[in-house]
Amino acid sequence: MKIDIRTDLVGEQLEQAWTLYDTAFRHLNALTVQRHLMYRTEFDDVMTDTRVEKWLAYSDDGVLLGLATYTNQLSAWPLISPEYFARRWPAQYADNRIWYCGFVAVPGHEQGVFVKLIEAMYRHAEERAGVISLDICRHNIETYRLDRAIAVWLRRISGGRVRSEAADSQTFMTYETAPAA
Repeated sequence: MKIDIRTDLVGEQLEQAWTLYDTAFRHLNALTVQRHLMYRTEFDDVMTDTRVEKWLAYSDDGVLLGLATYTNQLSAWPLISPEYFARRWPAQYADNRIWYCGFVAVPGHEQGVFVKLIEAMYRHAEERAGVISLDICRHNIETYRLDRAIAVWLRRISGGRVRSEAADSQTFMTYETAPAA
């Protein structure tokens, strides 16, 4: 497997990335309150935004197996608050040593692809003594224990030097009404 890092995707590469991303995340829209699948126009905007790196995992024969987004330009990613990171890690923020992983898409859970992408992104931040942030929906925490799995993988990769914590959470509430009797 080979990992290629690009600042923008166009043409056939963009089409392959969309198909992979759509396949990986479409099902989550029925399982989560907050939409996990960007609209195609939003996806295209992210894929052409040079502030956001695109990490592509290819098989040895050139088939796209996984795609992740990664940026240390926190204002480039919608709905996260750069001010939070500036307050929490002022030195790392000032030096652009905080990365946000927007998503890791690996449809079909191809063996080892998710871990290889996570490891490569971790190594990139580790070389700069950085901080990595990402969000994980409750479905993936409850179904796959993804928060714990990533923490275990990163502890193993780092020789036990990485620390992890839940930075924040958001609860979506619903209130079903009943007609008056």
